[in-house]
Amino acid sequence: MLFVSWNVNGLRAVCGKGFADIFTEFNADFFCLQEIKLSAGQLDLQFPGYDAYWNYAERKGYSGTAIFSRHKPLNVTYGIGIDEHDKEGRVITLEMPSFFLVTVYTPNSKDGLARLDYRMKWEDDFRRYLNTLDASKPVIVCGDLNVAHQEIDLKNPSTNRRSAGFTDEERDCMTRLLESGFTDSFRSKYPDTEGAYSWWSYRMRARERNAGWRIDYFLVSDRLSPLVTDARIHSDVFGSDHCPVSLDIEIRTE
Repeated sequence: MLFVSWNVNGLRAVCGKGFADIFTEFNADFFCLQEIKLSAGQLDLQFPGYDAYWNYAERKGYSGTAIFSRHKPLNVTYGIGIDEHDKEGRVITLEMPSFFLVTVYTPNSKDGLARLDYRMKWEDDFRRYLNTLDASKPVIVCGDLNVAHQEIDLKNPSTNRRSAGFTDEERDCMTRLLESGFTDSFRSKYPDTEGAYSWWSYRMRARERNAGWRIDYFLVSDRLSPLVTDARIHSDVFGSDHCPVSLDIEIRTE
């Protein structure tokens, strides 16, 4: 079964850059999007054989997530049940018979780390949310987690020590999440691969030089890790400052 995740940085813009063809070519079972930057009714996007689930931010042109699914969920929830976090459209959860699928757009700590304190609150609450799900059935969580976990996960670690997405605080939160029962699917398959990035700044020809960060992930409950057959970063797919990431896993939806 194939899962795909992509921070599109504005879905309407990406639709003008061949999104429909990219979507069709992947032929995924589940296709998750972050940073759609839409309000309800702004875009009528449908694909045959898929149902779409949308979580819009209250603020126009900001954040937001979506999931296109070939498989009918038992239940769909939006947000994590905490009003402070649920106004920005950052989380969708599909409950399937044998697992939960969660897509997330983690808040950015912003320039000058202006939102780092909020980010820390988010991290604790989101980890508790995932752990509660995991106590019921295994979880697949994907999206833009806005953190490069290890030095291998970005081009220039030494000059980004206190940059948003590579602070000790954010990296420690990622470590705690993994230690609570989750596996980073890409690193489990490719522990020593360097230069594997999913986001590049629009400045300084960063993508051309592959001066990037790996901040988009598929995490799986530890007990699902043996079922992962591959985890890929599709740096050859353009249209956003992020590229899609994918997960191949031997799991059933029934």
